Amino acid sequence: MSVTYLKKAAKTPETETATAQQVVGEMLAQIQAHGEDAARAYAKKLDNWDGPIIVCADEIERRALEVPAHVKADIDFAAQQVFDFALAQRRSIGDFSVELYPGVTAGQKVVPVNVVGCYAPAGRYAHIASAYMGVATAKAAGVKTVIACSSPFRGGGIHPYVLYAFKAAGADVVMTLGGVQAIASMAYGLFTGKQADVVVGPGNKFVAEAKRALFGKVGIDVFAGPSEVAVIADASADPAMVASDLVGQAEHGHESPAWLFTTSKALADEVIERVPQLIDALPPTARDAAGAAWRDYGEVILCDTREEVVDVSDRYASEHLEVQAADLDWWLEHLTCYGSLFLGEETTVAFGDKASGPNHVLPTKGAARYSGGLSVHKFVKTLTWQRMTRDAAKRIGEVTARISRLEGMEAHARTADDRLQKYFPDEAFVRGEPVQV
Repeated sequence: MSVTYLKKAAKTPETETATAQQVVGEMLAQIQAHGEDAARAYAKKLDNWDGPIIVCADEIERRALEVPAHVKADIDFAAQQVFDFALAQRRSIGDFSVELYPGVTAGQKVVPVNVVGCYAPAGRYAHIASAYMGVATAKAAGVKTVIACSSPFRGGGIHPYVLYAFKAAGADVVMTLGGVQAIASMAYGLFTGKQADVVVGPGNKFVAEAKRALFGKVGIDVFAGPSEVAVIADASADPAMVASDLVGQAEHGHESPAWLFTTSKALADEVIERVPQLIDALPPTARDAAGAAWRDYGEVILCDTREEVVDVSDRYASEHLEVQAADLDWWLEHLTCYGSLFLGEETTVAFGDKASGPNHVLPTKGAARYSGGLSVHKFVKTLTWQRMTRDAAKRIGEVTARISRLEGMEAHARTADDRLQKYFPDEAFVRGEPVQV
């Protein structure tokens, strides 16, 4: 049994966190101190935007006229797919109550947060899908107010396709803001007067750092890094499809890892040969990104057994994981660490990124070991409640008093004592020894 690297990454998938932390720290301090004025100044400086921040309803309708009918139809379809999947997730969790002890009833109530901020970047590409991934999921969760932000696109307002996607998904407020200033404005409630409870959406390392820095003040989706893809393939897989899918995600950026885990040396060799050819055939922007990503971060790992493949895959905990191998049910049962799983050649990461339904905001940099992707669960709170009779308070109160005193917490114990004395004045209880320290 062995694991062999046929191609090893020259770099790790870490971003330049120190630089990002310094830049973001300074920006957040300025925005917190100077509010909307600072946010507007950064919008002008970084995105050359000095127009209105809030996009009014009339402007949204006017810009929607710029969107061809067939584009609207595609966005409507994809947004509905995301909403329907998220709605099924929401219906999978619910309220309940249970009698834990005679007279002691406890329960769970699932409540959506009140305000969500959804970010869709607009840098190298117009991220249409990111617009409806966040907004539609929040709406399916029952969030009352969804604030959407995107950067000005190439000096103008929000890209009309992104703006239409926000509209189709049900955004309540849309703001023309990008980067750190967008994340901070949603977190602080600038321009809207509504502080976001949760802020979600993909972005560059500065957006990711802003979310990390603000975590605690607001909830966030994931601690995001560069997009990742891993493909598990055996001898039954088509090398052309495997190579295509690796390149398909490598175009995300220069630091986007693409990994192949396989039990077939012949398939691995052919994929290694095909990938550079596919990259060379891409348009310049994609070719530059995918070429650097494959050169610096691409890996091909050969394993003797599928059990070894599972061990390697779970250790990498990739954001996107495809399985192009026999016995798909076996892989579904045994794999445990991934952001989202794509079983069989018929599905691919791009389907999930754009239109199939499950969310494309997913954990990276190993976070899939302990976290899943964006879902309605991020936008709801599972709140607990309890109620009990006086008879139940007798048993619970006596145990609480004794444990509290064992912990040295006399005031806690006395809240139980007071109830026992009030409800059962003629009874004696073993309440533990009073705390002396």
